[in-house]
Amino acid sequence: MANNLSLEKKTAVIAALCEGASIRAVERMTGVNRQTVMRLGVKVGEACEKLQDEQMRELNCKHVQIDEAWGFIQKKQRQVTEADAGMFVGDVWVYVALDSETKLVPCFLAGKRDWEHTEAFVASLSSRMKNRIQLSSDGMNQYLNVVESEFGAGVDYGQIVKTYASPEASEVRRYSPPVVTAVKRVVISGTPDERKISTSHVERQNLTLRMHMRRLTRLTNAFSKKVENFRAAVGLHFAYYNYVKIHSSIRCTPAMAAGVSSRLWTVQDLVQLAE
Repeated sequence: MANNLSLEKKTAVIAALCEGASIRAVERMTGVNRQTVMRLGVKVGEACEKLQDEQMRELNCKHVQIDEAWGFIQKKQRQVTEADAGMFVGDVWVYVALDSETKLVPCFLAGKRDWEHTEAFVASLSSRMKNRIQLSSDGMNQYLNVVESEFGAGVDYGQIVKTYASPEASEVRRYSPPVVTAVKRVVISGTPDERKISTSHVERQNLTLRMHMRRLTRLTNAFSKKVENFRAAVGLHFAYYNYVKIHSSIRCTPAMAAGVSSRLWTVQDLVQLAE
C-alpha cells in the first residue's frame, strides 16, 4: 500500500512519473506494485492540482497564450459506441494557458473540446489575472464568445488563424500534421500588439506535456482508462513544471519567475502535499 512506503520510495516513484516513465516502467525500476504506483500518482496529483488552484491567484501576467492538446480516455473517439453513453470515454483535451514571459502555466483543464469546458477554462484564467492581459489563441470559434463573456472589455485579444493544405490521397494515413500554407494574425478585441499575437510558446509547452506524461506521448500504447486518473496526472505534471523543473530560458522555475513561489521546490515537497 502507498501509505506503507517510505518517503524516499514515494519520491522515487513520483519523480519517475514526472519524467515521463510509464507505470509499468516505474514498477520495474522501484519494485513498487503498479497498482500502488497508480494510486500514489493519483493522490499526489490531486494534491498538486489543489495547490495550484490555491496559489495561482492575483497574477501579474502580461502576454498569455492558450491552446489545447489532444488525448483519449479508454478508447479513441471513432470507437465510442452508444453503449458508452454517460461515460467519459473517447477524446479528451488539455486546455493550457501559458505566460510567455515567465513561462508560468497559471491554469489548465482536462475535458471535452466543447462549450462547457472552454467556458470553464477561460473563466478560470480570467479569475486569476490581477491586471489587463494580452491574450492569444488559435482560431477555435468557441473562444470568440467565451473570451468576450468572461473578460468583457478588459482584455486585448488576438487569434492566430492557420490555413492548412489538403493531404494527398496517398498521405491520408501518414502520421504527420497537415502542412500550414498561411498564418494570419487577427485582432478580435482591444488593442493587442499584433507582433505578439502568437501561440508558439504554448505549442512548445504542449511538447513538454507530451514528453513528461506517458499518457499523452505520441505513438505509444499508453493511455488512461479513467478521466480521474488522467486529470490527476495532468495536475502532477504542471506542478512539477511550475515549481520543480528549472526552465532553461529563465534559469529558474516559472513559479519563481512569476512571484508565486520564493524557493525552488523538490519532488519530495510535492509528495508531502499528499501526506
